[in-house]
Amino acid sequence: MNHPLHTQRQQGAALLMALLTVALVAVLASAALWQQWRTLGVESAERDAQQAHWLLAGAHDWARVVLREDARTSTTDHLAEPWATPLREARLSDFLAAAPGGSLTVTDGLAQQVFLSGRITDMQSRLNLGNLVVEGQLQTAEMKSLERLYQVLGLPLTDLQAWTAAWQAAAQPTPAPQAPLLPQRFEQLAWLGVSPSSLARLAPYLTVLPSGSTVNLNTASAEVLYASVHSLNMSRAQSLVKERNQQPWDNMTDLRSRLGADAAAVNDNRHGLSTRFFEVVGQIRQDNTTVLERSLVVRDGVQTKSVWRERRALHSEPGCLTTIELPC
Repeated sequence: MNHPLHTQRQQGAALLMALLTVALVAVLASAALWQQWRTLGVESAERDAQQAHWLLAGAHDWARVVLREDARTSTTDHLAEPWATPLREARLSDFLAAAPGGSLTVTDGLAQQVFLSGRITDMQSRLNLGNLVVEGQLQTAEMKSLERLYQVLGLPLTDLQAWTAAWQAAAQPTPAPQAPLLPQRFEQLAWLGVSPSSLARLAPYLTVLPSGSTVNLNTASAEVLYASVHSLNMSRAQSLVKERNQQPWDNMTDLRSRLGADAAAVNDNRHGLSTRFFEVVGQIRQDNTTVLERSLVVRDGVQTKSVWRERRALHSEPGCLTTIELPC
């Protein structure tokens, strides 16, 4: 006959084993559910990014059409033209409803969940660092423009002298082995020692284009006007921007007549009223995913082509933010 105490111990051990089994099953089930939820989340993000890819490709082609049509109707570029109007965030369904032939039906209400925005920026409204060194020689006029820009922005000239010397070393026909790589985009100025704070301050006023270019005085900011036209003071540059925005300059003769005495500092090799290089930025937002695409477009006559394109997806979940680099 079993002792009552022994029987109680066996029952307790059996109960403990049952509890451990239930706990183990619960843990395994929870892990499986989490893994399934995670997989679905990744698949959803990849699907949204792929949909955004095709939508942004269409938006990019639309921007090129806008620039091409602008070239057919105008020989100058200014901020009152259609390309210069940014596209504020709006539902994709609003664009489809406005399409020729009336409203379009989108399955599962996808167009109601997707938001599109974008803009086209004249990159010749900025100082082009591609003009800084020609055949290995630092260009005096371009250097003076950079010094004036640094002055008006309150940045240290010693920093300017340091990174422009590095730029000149990198831009030689045969760079020395210890020379840095020549930046191909503005953000890469960090390679030459430009600090993040200076990059943020300079971003609206500098660019790196694949070839030399003029500054479009019809679209340049007051700071770039001041830096590029060396006879101007800042107050005169600001008043010219206000005047120009009300009535853009039609041609270089009109520009010089309205500049008066300051027209002597305008050089046709450095200044103009038309643009070849534009930056196109498009953004798609759907659920927790935002995909941003930037591209540099060059326009020759009525022909447009992309110089480079980059796309970045920002996927947010509770407690985390993941950046996904996507191929173009």
